[in-house]
Amino acid sequence: MAYRPQKTPLPFSTSVSWDSADFYAASRPESRRSSTSSYASFGSAHSTFSTTQTTTTSVGSSRSSFTTIQQRSRSTQPPPPVFKRLPLEIYEYVLQQLRNIHTEPYIQSCATCYLRDLYNLALVSRTWDRAVRVQLYDRIHIVGHDSASQLKRCKMKSGVRLKLLRRTLRERRILAQYVHELKVPNLQSDPGDFSTETIDMVASIVMACPNLEKLVGFYPTYNHTFSRLTYALSTRKKLKEHVWIVGENDEITARSQIQLPPGLMDMQQAANFIQCHDSWSSLTTLFLHSQPNAILEHDIFISVFERLPSLLHLAISSFDIDDFNDETLRYIPPLQSLRLESLSGVTCDGLSRYVSSAAALPLRSLSLLTLSISSLQLISKLLANLNSLARFSISQELSPTLPPDMFMIFQPLLASASLSYLHWDIRSPLASTATDHLASSIRAHGFPALRTIRAPADPYGTLQALCKPRPQIALPSDKYNAAAADLRKANPSLYARTLHAAREAAQQRIEAARNTVRFRIVVEEDGCVSQVYDLPGFVGTVGSRIEYLLKPDIPGIGEAICGWGDLLKDEGGRGNGDDGKLERGMEGCTGLWNASHPVGKKWWWHTERTRWKGIELERFF
Repeated sequence: MAYRPQKTPLPFSTSVSWDSADFYAASRPESRRSSTSSYASFGSAHSTFSTTQTTTTSVGSSRSSFTTIQQRSRSTQPPPPVFKRLPLEIYEYVLQQLRNIHTEPYIQSCATCYLRDLYNLALVSRTWDRAVRVQLYDRIHIVGHDSASQLKRCKMKSGVRLKLLRRTLRERRILAQYVHELKVPNLQSDPGDFSTETIDMVASIVMACPNLEKLVGFYPTYNHTFSRLTYALSTRKKLKEHVWIVGENDEITARSQIQLPPGLMDMQQAANFIQCHDSWSSLTTLFLHSQPNAILEHDIFISVFERLPSLLHLAISSFDIDDFNDETLRYIPPLQSLRLESLSGVTCDGLSRYVSSAAALPLRSLSLLTLSISSLQLISKLLANLNSLARFSISQELSPTLPPDMFMIFQPLLASASLSYLHWDIRSPLASTATDHLASSIRAHGFPALRTIRAPADPYGTLQALCKPRPQIALPSDKYNAAAADLRKANPSLYARTLHAAREAAQQRIEAARNTVRFRIVVEEDGCVSQVYDLPGFVGTVGSRIEYLLKPDIPGIGEAICGWGDLLKDEGGRGNGDDGKLERGMEGCTGLWNASHPVGKKWWWHTERTRWKGIELERFF
């Protein structure tokens, strides 16, 4: 993993610093001029027995000799290479293009191939080494299994690359300062199941990186016991994102059987969790997810929010009604993105008070998932109050309705001047009423900035008819989706709720409209019909600026919105992409794509590893 560039032996004995600029400065013409002038001055100062004419001739001869030496040095010294005169930004741009080449979709390369190219570039010259050094250690991604030869050479069963990385970062502190993002492999078969040895190893690497900002793809469960990794992350003052997977604690579970909350967590457990956030003044993204029977009490949420002054993006999921409820919602600080999922303690009244508060005004993205919102007036109030809201997602089984005593409805009932993206997924059979109100609001120009609608539950194409006409919505891979076909045979009603089914239904509506005549053009000449043109129909509104989207947040998954299960997965590929092509990462990479290299297999081959595609936490909002 780590590289150690070798210093080129010089043909003479001298002391040269690591920066090559010191060496080139020692051989510049100005240095020779100073030495020559000093020597001439020394000779003229001791010629006291010469006459004035002789002294003048001596000085003239000295100047002539100096001019000859200077011209000779200028003519014999080769000009410096062009790449040594380039600014460092040019090197950084070249390296960025190299990274894009290795990480583009459907490219057969992998992280190992990319690091190999960087390592070879570092050996070209010291200038390249300085440029590559930052790129090589800025984002460290260790993917897949260790090679058998490495394990045999180091006499280890697993984790050899982690130990080599730790040794390099400890020995060369300047390299450790470059590390901002770290991805370590999951050496266990089950996602989220990490051994104590692996956790301690990762903790020691984190302690060696003073400027660490992200630890991606490695989210062990926190069960209110001491963990070296938790302590190591709590000391990183520049950490920008963190994911808490709160697990069950036996002591807390036993205490919950004999008493009611609050007070199920003892003072030490509560203090340990809160103190982890004391140094995270730069944290911008926080995820909190609860496993079954896990407990994180209401007061702890409030204390955590108070300790994160830079928090901008917050996701909370699956906590009990006693842990996170309407009262906890009042203490959420001003954010840009908020995701609330499967929270039984959050009600329509609590959400109504929250969207009316000043803390909700800066929101640009809001996701309400599986919250059972029953009031359509709440959604109307939410869209009207949040003036900066650009993305809104709602997904639930229950269909929101209007009060029964509300007889007069003015359109647009739902309106937002800033909303540009809407995910509308109401899966109830009675959802047509809420969807009809949304469609009427769009027709009444209630969403002037709306550009994208994703509606997996649009059985009658109500929202599709308001968007741009599209000739094709189904992906080429949909007809080969065996899992979706099996699901439809097992449960047709459940099949109708999947994203694959929504694309198929939307495509069927397009095909049905295409088989009908929408316009007929009749050409007459001298009162006689000479030609007749039939124009097929389409689904959509000509001139609409809204796109009807039925693709998932993460290419290859079946659900439209990415969930916690997708975050915990550590896999190289994710099935089919947006255009239906199979991602190369599923096949694994051994460097075979570079087999044409003249050096042969010794150059390009490496242990087969999947092409890891991490999920950025921004995709959850």
